[in-house]
Amino acid sequence: MSNLDMTEAIRMLAGDRGISVDSLLQVLVEALATAYKKRQGAAEEVIVGINPENMDITFTAYDVDDDGNWINERDDTPKKDELGRIAAQTFRQVMSQRIREVERDRKFEEYANREGDIVSGIVQKTDTKYTLLDLGRVEALLPQAEQVQGEVREPNARLKAYIVEVRKTPKGPQIVVSRTHPGLIKRLFELEVPEIADGVVEIKACSREPGQRTKIAVWSNDHNVDPVGACVGARGGRVRMVVTELRGEKVDIIPFSDDTRDFISKAMSPAKVTDVRLSEDGTQADVIVPDFQLSLAIGKMGVNANLAARLTGVRLDVKSETQAAEEAAGGYVAPVTESAPAANYAEGEWVTNEATGAMEWHAADGSVVSQEQWASASETGETAPNESEA
Repeated sequence: MSNLDMTEAIRMLAGDRGISVDSLLQVLVEALATAYKKRQGAAEEVIVGINPENMDITFTAYDVDDDGNWINERDDTPKKDELGRIAAQTFRQVMSQRIREVERDRKFEEYANREGDIVSGIVQKTDTKYTLLDLGRVEALLPQAEQVQGEVREPNARLKAYIVEVRKTPKGPQIVVSRTHPGLIKRLFELEVPEIADGVVEIKACSREPGQRTKIAVWSNDHNVDPVGACVGARGGRVRMVVTELRGEKVDIIPFSDDTRDFISKAMSPAKVTDVRLSEDGTQADVIVPDFQLSLAIGKMGVNANLAARLTGVRLDVKSETQAAEEAAGGYVAPVTESAPAANYAEGEWVTNEATGAMEWHAADGSVVSQEQWASASETGETAPNESEA
């Protein structure tokens, strides 16, 4: 193998494997040193030098004394014919394995610093336990715990996912990704909203119920830029792209406020809030809404109120105007419907019906009132039990 042939082979191999020429030359140096020590009469230690310009190779040999010192430095470069054989054998026997090691290390280093970033991959394999995404040179693992329940992952479909961990294994880096992490929301908006990527608009807080609803609180560092409008985009184009990637998950964009009461009021969107009564320590608040909006404020399975509480960091008790007024007066009147006669419902709790998924008020006297019955009573001006959400 001539120096010209070796130079071309190194460059082609580096380009094909995506490895720098310097890294490949270092692998070659170590491999040649290993091959040299297998020669009959080889010195105990050797330093291999390679001139990257002309690929001239030198072997500087050393003996080792009883104290471990390298002595008797001398040139022990093999003759040209022998050196060519050594180089050829090295490429065949050692280089492939060492190159794979360098590739694994390079891939790990490439993704090790990307935890918290977003990647796009093609679904290769999916089952009940995990899904594999092809990212190009590596695969990413989407465990069951990081999958959105009910989300369809068709083979060859493209998905975006959030990198939660990069593990180093003997077979190369294992990249663990998530479709449920709130960080996915932030990264998706960064991709769609230039103002967020540039730092003009910030996502101050995010709360998410994967597959159902997400709330984000946004703030603008430029008074000329509307943070909500920037995230929504012209005719809702920007937020629509995020919702599409999330397979239809609803996204509420809330303007952040330093005023806790104002922030809580906006966080209850899409419900309208009449009043927010914040505790002295700021850890709990009673949120008062119009009677006809109580169910909307709480949301299906309490999702809306729960997300608002997590977004603001305040425990929220959601009440209708009628409930708040009656509590203030010290009295309580139950709804009266054909299927729910008058009774004292001041004692009781809201329970999810396992069969239907609907919320029901289970009073202390054993009576049960559904949300539909309560809504019907509200429309006629009657009162209902205290439906609240922490």
